[in-house]
Amino acid sequence: MKQKRLAKTAPVPCIVRDAASEILAEDDSLAENMQRIALHPLDQFRAFLALREKGQGDEAIAAAFFVTPQIVKQRLKLASVAPALLEVYADDGMTLEQLMAFTVNPGHARQLQVWDAVKNSWNKEPYAIRRMLTETSVRASDRRAVFVGIDAYEAAGGVVLRDLFQGDDGGWFEDPALLDRLVTEKLQAGAEALASEGWKWIELATDLPYGYSHGLRRLAGDPAPMSDQESASHAELLAEYRALEEEYSGQDECPEEVDARLGQLEMAIEALEQRPLIFDPAEVARAGVFVTLDRDGSLAVDRGYVRPEDEPREETAVQDVDGADAMGQERDVGGSGWQAFVSSGGRTVINSCGQPISADLAEDEEDGGLKPLPERLVMELTAHRTLALREAIGRSPDVALTLLLLKLVTDTFRTSSASGNCLEASVRHVYMTAQAADLKDSVVAKLVDERHAAWEADLPLGDDTALWDYLTVLDQGSRLALLAHCLSFGVNALHEKVNPYGAVISAGGLTRRMAHADLVAHAVDLDMVEAGWEPTVNGYLNRVPKARILEAVRDAKGEGTAQLLDHLKKGEMATEAERLLKGSGWLPEVLRRADLVALDGEEIAEGQGEDAVQPEEVDLPAFLTVDLPGSVASMMAAE
Repeated sequence: MKQKRLAKTAPVPCIVRDAASEILAEDDSLAENMQRIALHPLDQFRAFLALREKGQGDEAIAAAFFVTPQIVKQRLKLASVAPALLEVYADDGMTLEQLMAFTVNPGHARQLQVWDAVKNSWNKEPYAIRRMLTETSVRASDRRAVFVGIDAYEAAGGVVLRDLFQGDDGGWFEDPALLDRLVTEKLQAGAEALASEGWKWIELATDLPYGYSHGLRRLAGDPAPMSDQESASHAELLAEYRALEEEYSGQDECPEEVDARLGQLEMAIEALEQRPLIFDPAEVARAGVFVTLDRDGSLAVDRGYVRPEDEPREETAVQDVDGADAMGQERDVGGSGWQAFVSSGGRTVINSCGQPISADLAEDEEDGGLKPLPERLVMELTAHRTLALREAIGRSPDVALTLLLLKLVTDTFRTSSASGNCLEASVRHVYMTAQAADLKDSVVAKLVDERHAAWEADLPLGDDTALWDYLTVLDQGSRLALLAHCLSFGVNALHEKVNPYGAVISAGGLTRRMAHADLVAHAVDLDMVEAGWEPTVNGYLNRVPKARILEAVRDAKGEGTAQLLDHLKKGEMATEAERLLKGSGWLPEVLRRADLVALDGEEIAEGQGEDAVQPEEVDLPAFLTVDLPGSVASMMAAE
């Protein structure tokens, strides 16, 4: 009417149908509007959605409006975009191409987040919107996705994002964490199949860094001989290849079918000539394999590498000072409780990022066996020990000077550049990357901070000349005390994750560091109990299996007390163990001094022949003594 094309009183044709008619009202409405003046695309999307909700399939909707089922799917996909974005589109706030881009990710929250980020930006092209919506996903063409496969990923519950409006190269895997888990599982399955070949170790990695085999000896294997059948096939293929090559050697260009046949023959001959290598079984027993992903998403296996510590040694070097053999036996380093992982029983050790993942090597907590302490917990415990060593060295100038001289003499008179000394003599401040929440409030932390603040208040730090003059006139005792304080910040007795590729610190370097730390702890008479460490629920007991908790109570209070706790749930057991161990002086093996551990062992051996000492009265758990008369509690303790 505004365009003067229709009078205000003009009749409007209507269609009246029986409410029970098979033809839906939306069919009539959509057809009528599409045949006269085209609907806004959004109305068309919503009409298709209404037809779908009333039971019509894609094929039926497509047939009714003379479009393809793919177009119906696209329109329905557009109608599933966040309602707020549909309103923006209805108001011409975005183009149809931009709206199409938002269909890549079905999450409405993420769609709105991306629109808020780009609506005022100079770059809100559809490709930029697609990139932002899929930036946390993995392309189906990625080698990890190719390795796992879409079917296996979807069977595990993964979702694949697809773009119905343009080529998407197979889509995007929406759950990278699930994909990485499936990659690891499939790599491990491939490694377990290789274990039957008798390798000592198998290292798994999605990506192997440049120089991963540096320092390793590569085995020289012999190609496996061809069978009679393979030799005959190779001869036939080679004869045909040479005959075709000779026949067409004088021509400028070979026919396409001949060229294709030559390519097929080359591939078949190469497949037969690429023989698997056969290695000496004695070398296989000390060598390992790297398993990773190739560029095309296939499994890549690199066999035959010998680590330096697995090389055969001279007979005179087979036994070390503790009697452990040189072929990788586990040895407790200096009584500290730190142990390097090694193989046992001739089984292949499958590692991922340097950590064993073979199921047959893992101990079940329920069988009562003791697992090694969790590595994170060992790192936190050695952080306690490192700070306590700093405090002790800071008040021991003579020991600090000896420690510094030891480091300087080592650097001056030894040509080896191997790491492993517990003193960073730069002095470089060593930070505890893993530490418990209560470390900063511990007794030794306060002592270190107070001593540091006292020196900082006296030193003229703003002027190098003034500082030089100040240090020159200090008496000898003050100079040594300041040296000890500064030197203490370089103490590094931390357990760290060993990098299998030699960066930061090697397994041998970590062993030397821990042994060196024991020497220093003995020299300063370090006592972690006096330093304020106690086994608390959050700091230790809740971080270890029940078997470890019972072992601690057994060591401190005897077997009888430990038996009173063995039926409790872990949380209750940890709480009771904290109460029983308070003031007992018990320490986990990581915090014990090696010299005192050895001394305790000698005293136990000397006392084996003496009369057994009567045990003290068993400490009852708190829940057994609450509201009980004293005589009843004593009777229960006696039982």
